[in-house]
Amino acid sequence: MSRLSISSWSLHRALGPRYRPAEDGAGGLIPDGLPGDLDLLDLPARIAARGIRTLEVCHFHFPSLDEGYLADLRAALEGAGVALFSVLIDAGDITHPDEAARARELTWIRAWMEVAGRCGATHARVIAGDAEVPAGDGEEVLRLSAENLRGLARFGRDRGVRVITENFRPLTRRPESLLKVLDMCEGEVGLCADFGNFKGSTKYDDLAAILPRADSVHAKAHYPAAGEMDRGDFVRCMDLVRGAGFDGPYSLIFDGPGDEWESLAEIQEVVEAYLEMP
Repeated sequence: MSRLSISSWSLHRALGPRYRPAEDGAGGLIPDGLPGDLDLLDLPARIAARGIRTLEVCHFHFPSLDEGYLADLRAALEGAGVALFSVLIDAGDITHPDEAARARELTWIRAWMEVAGRCGATHARVIAGDAEVPAGDGEEVLRLSAENLRGLARFGRDRGVRVITENFRPLTRRPESLLKVLDMCEGEVGLCADFGNFKGSTKYDDLAAILPRADSVHAKAHYPAAGEMDRGDFVRCMDLVRGAGFDGPYSLIFDGPGDEWESLAEIQEVVEAYLEMP
């Protein structure tokens, strides 16, 4: 069902630091960055007050992975009536050229998929790979990406977590490569389509090519001038989504220099107009 969603990335300044593993190897997380004025546990209630009932959380916005903290997050989501659609696993190269390094990356991603399941997420977004696709001869690296995505998909199924990937990073820079990987996954892996990750003169054609396969959309607005949304670009992207018959969450994405909440309200206004269309 089409609905409003939001990514924690859109409020990364309000949320403050990103969290990374402590160097002692004991499993703790330490903040990297300036403090914010919004606690992750308060985010579900804040977005629910704005009529948004679906959330995505970037992996680096978790300040703790303790079972008690994840239980508190589940309670905050349930109390606000907000569904956790996905954990965005924003690192990890499943096409790393070194086999041992690639195995470590996959182990790290699986650990985050475990977290996604434990905090009630129904999806986990996994990057398809950082490898470049050689012109005219990319079959091997695309097959490696698909093989590892399918392995992660099988791992996720036992935890109630569906793997999706995105038009994000080098391997999926072109729609042809992304669609070929999805075909190789034979329906086991879904897709998040991001408005902002295709660039240049072919942007709209590229988006149109992948949107029929999308399970979710990152409705990212472009801000060529400080505080001023390129509404024409955003509306054109929304028209493409509507034309593709999309029926899933529209995650509002803001990554500009202006006020986060005010800018998100502007993006939400445009998306809501499409949700209200017959």
